[in-house]
Amino acid sequence: MTDKRLATQRYGGHLVLIVLALFLLVMGRSLVADAADGDDDVETAVPTDGDDTADNSEMDSPADETSSPITHTEELPVFEDTSLSPALNPYTYQPKLPEHTFQTYTVQRGDTPNKIAERFGIQPETLLGGNPFLSEESNLLQSNAELTILPVDGLLHDVAPGDTLEGLAARYSVPVEEIIAYAPNNLEFPYRLQPETQILVPGAVRELFVWEPPTLTTVSSNTSGGIRPVVRGTGTFVWPIISRYFTQYFWYGHRAIDVATPEGSTTVASDTGTVTFAGWNVYGYGNLIVINHGNGYETFYAHLSGINVVPGQVVVQGQYIGATGNTGNSSGPHIHFEVRLNGNQDDPCFYISC
Repeated sequence: MTDKRLATQRYGGHLVLIVLALFLLVMGRSLVADAADGDDDVETAVPTDGDDTADNSEMDSPADETSSPITHTEELPVFEDTSLSPALNPYTYQPKLPEHTFQTYTVQRGDTPNKIAERFGIQPETLLGGNPFLSEESNLLQSNAELTILPVDGLLHDVAPGDTLEGLAARYSVPVEEIIAYAPNNLEFPYRLQPETQILVPGAVRELFVWEPPTLTTVSSNTSGGIRPVVRGTGTFVWPIISRYFTQYFWYGHRAIDVATPEGSTTVASDTGTVTFAGWNVYGYGNLIVINHGNGYETFYAHLSGINVVPGQVVVQGQYIGATGNTGNSSGPHIHFEVRLNGNQDDPCFYISC
């Protein structure tokens, strides 16, 4: 009995220790779980009104002064642009484009502007209006050249960016109403002109390009012997060639006379003077001689096949200066004879009795 009691006491003490250890282990785990649950509650808790006050005081603290000044984006106004968006096409208004119908004519040998204009019932100036290339100096028509024939007297204007109806009217001295009234122009209010189109300006006349020859002063400075005295002409003029077969008279688009003659025919100075130009001219004259007569007059001899003088040379009335030809803008052997007075082109027939 004594042995059993000792064994029970021995093992009973151990059993108590084991139970106590298990109890402590269970209690420890419970405490850890409760602590974790407490942290979750703090993180998900919604602050009360009192907490808002605390939060606001913290936001006003100096530590938060560097943060963004915008704290409540829901209070900002929402901007909505309800204005018209610009159109992708810069032309918000598309007017009708001009609709022109023109005849064409191929120049034949011996044709003149007067003959062609008479054939189509228009003025010779209108040939320049439809064919800008004819406005160059010494614009004798060349064979096989194709001309645009306008249905009415006037000119075709190539519309450029910035052109206006009022600007065209002022440039060509034609009333705006007449430009609008020409139906094929298709001009409607607000009368905007479209670039890269053509507007026919009724009654307008194209300006001419006029080439200016060297002056006596320029020629004298380029020749040896220093300054020479001005040689004055007689003030009268003789025919530069023998032929009297006119192919073109003086008119607005051709301010000279053309006289047909066999190529190589003798050409003489119409009056005494100083040669200021003798050579090839790039403005349609071909081989050209210009004589300054020292009294305001100049004479031009164009389309020559040969030249027998040089710039600065003094010639007398009737002196041989060259031979007729077919050079430059020319449709057949002839001479282009021109007289200028103080730089203005005058009708040679006034001086040589055509």
